[in-house]
Order: sequence, then structure tokens, then C-alpha cells
Amino acid sequence: MNEEVKLMKGNDALALAAIRYGADGYFGYPITPQSEVLECLEAEMPWETTGMVVLQAESEVAAINMVYAGASCGKAVMTSTSSPGFSLMQEGVSYIAASEVPALLVNVMRGGPGLGTIHPSQADYFQATKGGGHGDYHMIVLAPSSVQEMADFVGLGWDLAFKYRCVSIILADGLIGQMMEKVVLPPQRPRRTEDEIRQLCPWAVNGRKGMRP
Repeated sequence: MNEEVKLMKGNDALALAAIRYGADGYFGYPITPQSEVLECLEAEMPWETTGMVVLQAESEVAAINMVYAGASCGKAVMTSTSSPGFSLMQEGVSYIAASEVPALLVNVMRGGPGLGTIHPSQADYFQATKGGGHGDYHMIVLAPSSVQEMADFVGLGWDLAFKYRCVSIILADGLIGQMMEKVVLPPQRPRRTEDEIRQLCPWAVNGRKGMRP
């Protein structure tokens, strides 16, 4: 089978890979230099093809709690943000870690403290590798060095998150997010059915089917 090679930004590759890997939902809030992720997903309208939910929340705090809810149901859900937004999410991230449910987060880093700059930076390395929020948890951190890895790490991040029931984070920066390179997107992976989720994720909240009222 011939591979389809495309030229695109890292942020767009991330968004399209999420659809291809069978994402159930994306919940985010615009912030440069990763705003194209949400914009690309909205333009693709995956809710009409795969059934993927795409929602712009009212804030980063709301977005991470939507991820928490979806992850608790065994869904493949994700969010993306940049450094100040990632800091706002940390309470929710800590709750997700405490609940031992899988989730995929993406931090397209800014440089410096506060609002910082949109220049390439690795300033959030310690925050990501330690865990970010309160408590003694750690996240699986994947750091792409190319647009291709930006796409590939979406599937790998979810696979690791579900295997170990933890938070996976793709730690990129403005350079990778905005850079254009050739990329080969993965083949379309179907979303998990409710029966598959019940079988693969016995811990998931899935209603009271088969239970006494």
C-alpha cells in the first residue's frame, strides 16, 4: 500500500492523528502556539465521520475536567494547551492521576515564566516529568523532535496511558507545533465500542447495565 505523504504543521499533524487513532473526544481552549490543534479539528468536523466529540471549553480548567470525565468512562480523550494553560490544568491533572484513569495531554510549550513568549523552549521539562500538580505522581512524557513524531506519539501516548492507567503527555514546543514537515499519517483506527470498553476497561464508569437498580 502506498503511503500518503503530506506537508503540514506539527499542530495540524497532531489533530489529524487524533482522528486517525480513533479518539473519542478532544476538549481544549485556544492559546498560542497550539491554537491550530482546535482549529484543525473543528475544520475537519470528525463528529460527522468517526463520531469524535470536539469541544472548545470555556477555560482550561473546564477542559481538563471534561477530560477527567471522559477518561473515567474509558474513553480515549485528550486536550492540548501551552504553558500558562497547562499550569491552570494542574489540579485536574492531579485528580486524574489519583483516579488512575488514562488520558492524553499535549503541552506545546512557551518560554519563560508568567505569560512567557511563544519562542521555542523546554522550560516546562521539570513540571512535566515531575507531574505538575500536587502529590507524588509522575506522568509518561513523550517529547517529539519532528512533525512525524508529533503524529506518531498520539497513538503511542494513548496506548501507554491505557496500559498503565496513567496520564501521558506529549511535550512539544512552539518550534515543533509551528514547523512544517512532511508526515505520513496513520491508517484510520476505529473507535472502541461500548462492549469493547467494558471488556478492556473493567474499571470504567459505564452506567448500570446489567446491575440491579
